Amino acid sequence: QVQLVESGGGLVQAGGSLRLSCAASGFTFSTSVLGWFRQAPGREREFVVYIAWSGGITNYADSVKGRFTISRDNAKNTVYLQMNSLKPEDTAVYYCAARTSAQRAGLRVADGYDYWGQGTQVTVSS
Repeated sequence: QVQLVESGGGLVQAGGSLRLSCAASGFTFSTSVLGWFRQAPGREREFVVYIAWSGGITNYADSVKGRFTISRDNAKNTVYLQMNSLKPEDTAVYYCAARTSAQRAGLRVADGYDYWGQGTQVTVSS
């Protein structure tokens, strides 16, 4: 049974930081691509970042580049999202996603992932 469990969300003031974690189980974590997406109220789910199995390849949305950092610990089956210089527009539910199989969809779209976590709320106050 595949599980992705996010944690670390919360309320923070603009300019502050949060670190999200996503603990994975039920699939071969070390060979999977992991991604973070977010969804604000009334908006579609949007891509934030992904990291390849080795950790050497990452890709960020322009809106978070230079402020967010993704990392993974394959020994702990966990992926992290360090979020710095947070802005009110970063407020959203953040979802962890895993791509475990070959797909036609790209890695910057939700359809490119096989499994999803339940999400964690991040709220940035101005």
